[in-house]
Amino acid sequence: MCAHEPRCPGADSPGRDEARTVATHPQQGWSLLCNGGVLFEDTGELLPSGRVVAPHRPTDRPKAASAA
Repeated sequence: MCAHEPRCPGADSPGRDEARTVATHPQQGWSLLCNGGVLFEDTGELLPSGRVVAPHRPTDRPKAASAA
C-alpha cells in the first residue's frame, strides 16, 4: 500500500505506527496510516487484519515509588 521511498513499516512490523499519515480526523481521534493501520489518539491501533492493539502510552506504565 505504501509508495514512499524508503517504504514505511508494514502493518505487522514493530515500528508500524511510524508509517506516514494519509488521513487524519482529530475531531474523531484517529488517523489512517499508509500501511493500512488506524492509529487512535490513545495510542491504540486497529490493523488491516482486524487485529486490535491495546493503547500503549508511556503514562500507562507503573510509577516508581518515591521516597517520603
